[in-house]
Amino acid sequence: MPPESPAEMTTRLRPVRTRHPARTLGAVACVVLGLGLIGGAVTGSWLTGDSSADAAARTGYTETRTLWHSVPVDTLFPRTLRGEGAGPGGADRAWTRIAVAPDGGCAGALDPLLVRTLQPVGCARVLRATYADATSSSVTTVGLIFTEADAAAMHTLASRFTAEGLDERPDLMPRTLPAEGTVAAGFGDRQRASWTVNVLTEAPVVVYAVSGFADGRTVSDPQPADEARARGATSAPAQAGLGHEAKGIADRIQRVLRRTVSTATEKPE
Repeated sequence: MPPESPAEMTTRLRPVRTRHPARTLGAVACVVLGLGLIGGAVTGSWLTGDSSADAAARTGYTETRTLWHSVPVDTLFPRTLRGEGAGPGGADRAWTRIAVAPDGGCAGALDPLLVRTLQPVGCARVLRATYADATSSSVTTVGLIFTEADAAAMHTLASRFTAEGLDERPDLMPRTLPAEGTVAAGFGDRQRASWTVNVLTEAPVVVYAVSGFADGRTVSDPQPADEARARGATSAPAQAGLGHEAKGIADRIQRVLRRTVSTATEKPE
């Protein structure tokens, strides 16, 4: 605070009644308290970087972390999925859920190298389900990997996957979820034909899907979904439309997740 100006340099005012000491102390206390509250608010704003956008992002991430145990499995993995235009040549597709795994850790659901690749974001939980197409000729496992990361870490991981092509490396292909007594009974590692992995940046989740033939045949040349869906692709996964299966199911589960997160973060009016 600047020093007071000498009395001789100020305009002379009318004499006023002397203030009561108690009132003076009360006024000073109010000023000090007010300044403390303002300073605390400003400091809090600096420390948290508070803004409406940041608050919304933090809320979305916070809410998403609990979805794996707070949302019914039929919400995250609907019993049936419809894929208008999701098949080869824009054909419609339909899938039925035939298996759901209990939530678990990364080690049992993912290959070790993929687990290590995800270490920077931390793995909290993995949810998995397997779907069959309408003709029961193909099966696809789709998974949601819930991480412990913040938005910055998820952006960094997404950038790395894109820059290094990690989503196209066969040694980072997710594992399948076979199910005894279903057409996916023989759906193991050697039956993996096409896959997709997508690191989300608006939520701490990695979405993946891996597809194969329902008859349990071994696939020697698995292809990333984007390659298998490319025009002119002639590999077995491409000709069977398995790239479309993996991509179509992953996209729809991702949309379900986004809707679920949006609903969870809506504020009551």
